[in-house]
Amino acid sequence: MLTRLSAADLVSLVKKKSASVPEIVIAHIERTLTVDPQYRAFLSIDPDLALKRAEEVQRKIDLGEDLPLAGVPVAIKDNISAVGFPMTCGSRILKGYQPPYDATVVERIESMGAIIVGKANLDEFAMGTTCENSAFFPSRNPWDPARVPGGSSGGSAVAVSAEMVPVALGSDTGGSVRMPAALCGLVGFKPTYGRVSRYGLVAYGSSLDQIGPLTRSVEDASLIAAAISGHDPRDSTSRPDPPIEHSGLKSGSLAGLRIAVPRELTGDAVEPGILSLFQKSIQDFEKEGAHIESIDMPSLQFGVSTYYVIAPAEASSNLARFDGIRYGPQVKAPGHVGQTAMTRGQLFGHEVKLRIMVGTYVLSAGYYDDYYVNAQRHRANLVAEFEKVFQDFDFVLSPTSPSVAFPLGSDTHDSLALKLLDLCTIPANLGGFPSISLPCGLSDGLPVGLCLTGPVGTDEKLLKAAYAAEQTADFLGQRPPEI
Repeated sequence: MLTRLSAADLVSLVKKKSASVPEIVIAHIERTLTVDPQYRAFLSIDPDLALKRAEEVQRKIDLGEDLPLAGVPVAIKDNISAVGFPMTCGSRILKGYQPPYDATVVERIESMGAIIVGKANLDEFAMGTTCENSAFFPSRNPWDPARVPGGSSGGSAVAVSAEMVPVALGSDTGGSVRMPAALCGLVGFKPTYGRVSRYGLVAYGSSLDQIGPLTRSVEDASLIAAAISGHDPRDSTSRPDPPIEHSGLKSGSLAGLRIAVPRELTGDAVEPGILSLFQKSIQDFEKEGAHIESIDMPSLQFGVSTYYVIAPAEASSNLARFDGIRYGPQVKAPGHVGQTAMTRGQLFGHEVKLRIMVGTYVLSAGYYDDYYVNAQRHRANLVAEFEKVFQDFDFVLSPTSPSVAFPLGSDTHDSLALKLLDLCTIPANLGGFPSISLPCGLSDGLPVGLCLTGPVGTDEKLLKAAYAAEQTADFLGQRPPEI
């Protein structure tokens, strides 16, 4: 079946003329229309637009153009701008909004022949860990539809895991690509901050956000990362680095790598089944010649609290633009202030309002030094500690999530418990480090991920190590039981 093939395999089929781009896209659209009502991955799909685009790409191929992503259907998280699709950010405050321009990542993948099928569900404005905070509906984990897929890029993960598309783009502010990848049995890659343009991504935490791919293999993650990366003058935080190099992916090895395992990320907060699989992965790494060493990283105990001061502070500024005047619907009320207050009060969801209020509070006079400045100090300490570790080690290894996917609704009202799930993923965002989640097995029938993080700018080295690690695992090729 075409829908079970990787992006790399689909590109190969098109090059060999064993399948046409429209044929591939039709197969994935039919699959999506059949199974998405059960899993709710998409907020919007446009079969006619996708097929029109597929025919255009096929004509270019027939004329001899070389398009490295020709025939690859893609889902886009609905906080990434793409002309022709509505963009809601999972919020009622943007319902009906049609973006007038493409994000840089959209321009790049479409110029290479990829076909956007639709916009994927997410926690509202990317604020959440379960994909239950969407204003429209929760997405469901294909490994067990009664469980969460992780967030905030939950719809993107579900679309790939349920084989509606081979590739999806998400955004990762505190683990929002890697967490759902782990819970849905996928690869989730967060590149170095600034390696992929944020132009066209609706900002949540501007110093933390990074777009990255969710795929079923490291090879596909590397292929997409190479396509979307590279300098962009429209993004002031874009690094001057060239695009991520994909061609040497399979030349990597675990032999000789020095890998640190922080004790703070493998303690009692991690479920026993996850720790068991994590220890097996360490043994597999060591059999391949890697040197693994447990270390102490005291700054990690402050990672979650540091993040949940800085991220809401940035969000409170970024979300000020959504006032019911320039975008989306309005709630009528007397006066400008009244109308803005009513629109934001009624159309923002609970979690978004909570984070805006926390962010405004920590930036306010009298509290700025105690909270925001102090959090930035802890952030600097954490980054310095990681950089010191990277002087002696190539990578840091941990579980991706301390928990497997849990039932929908079970932790909805425990905001602190949900935030603590980001324990292992947040540090990479605070430091801008490249980080990748790999599936390493099943605990009670549910996927478990391990997270490999490297120094800034070492994306290629990280992907090579991840590819080598993937070959040692037993998970590659496993599929959800009902798919």
